[in-house]
Amino acid sequence: MRLNSRNWTGIAVFRRTDQNEQAHARARAWSGIATVVVALALSFPAASHHSSAMFDKATVREERATVREFQWTNPHIWIQVLIENENGDVEEWSIEGLGTNTLFRRGWRPTSFKEGDEIVIRFNPMLDGSPAGGFVGAKFADGSTLGAWQGR
Repeated sequence: MRLNSRNWTGIAVFRRTDQNEQAHARARAWSGIATVVVALALSFPAASHHSSAMFDKATVREERATVREFQWTNPHIWIQVLIENENGDVEEWSIEGLGTNTLFRRGWRPTSFKEGDEIVIRFNPMLDGSPAGGFVGAKFADGSTLGAWQGR
């Protein structure tokens, strides 16, 4: 900026010139670009959180299970189930479902699964073979179902 005039008190007054106005406009533009870049960078962890790449989507396992615990939590529900393996040993499996908001709109409630419920559960197993999976569907002893159950 350059000195353009003095005000009535005799103090120098600085006014923007065309050159300064252009520099200010460039700074505002770069500030906007930087804001967009930061917003995009911060959104990638949130987007990657919702990946289901760890599940074998080509495989659907169906197992008889006993519900140990139902966790109605954000960002995803969890169903802890006990499944008997081929050796007769009981293993605990962690089955991940969708978010509570989505499931609530589909008729699920925090009481949809109760400890001790005997169910048949369908899930996509983990690619690494760990005892966990992505929820597909469940059938209760009374014949009622949740999730995708028809067909296979």
